[in-house]
Amino acid sequence: MQSWKDMLIKIEKIEANYGSKLRRPASELEISEMKENIKQKWSHINIPNSYVELLNHVNGLDFNGLVIYGVDKVLLEKEIEEDVHGFIETNEYWYENEWQKQYVFFGDSDTAWYCYDMKENQYVELDNPSGTLIQKYEGFRNMLDDALNTALS
Repeated sequence: MQSWKDMLIKIEKIEANYGSKLRRPASELEISEMKENIKQKWSHINIPNSYVELLNHVNGLDFNGLVIYGVDKVLLEKEIEEDVHGFIETNEYWYENEWQKQYVFFGDSDTAWYCYDMKENQYVELDNPSGTLIQKYEGFRNMLDDALNTALS
């Protein structure tokens, strides 16, 4: 399987065919603000370095039904017109259901949620909407690779 960086290049080329492009990378200040906001809201949530690395390349993604959450729009230095599925606002939304509070949500698709299960200390793909476990991953990077590969299929 290709790495997420290689798959982002493919996605960028596909988007260019439709007159679109990937979002700009999140700045260090934007990422720092996001981390600080997360720490204030949910002190038990740690953001993996590999997720930060992704944000340094692209501030979230919306491609072929796959959405990877980015830095929330209210934390961006420059106003943008496009919709951003913000990490904080989307997790707040999912946390309206008590059983979902054991997960940190990084993305979703029509059929899956891509999360970190805090009880099991494991990255997982869950069925959307039932929450049934579909697959476990060794880390965020493996989960991201699989999600992007599925979106490109």
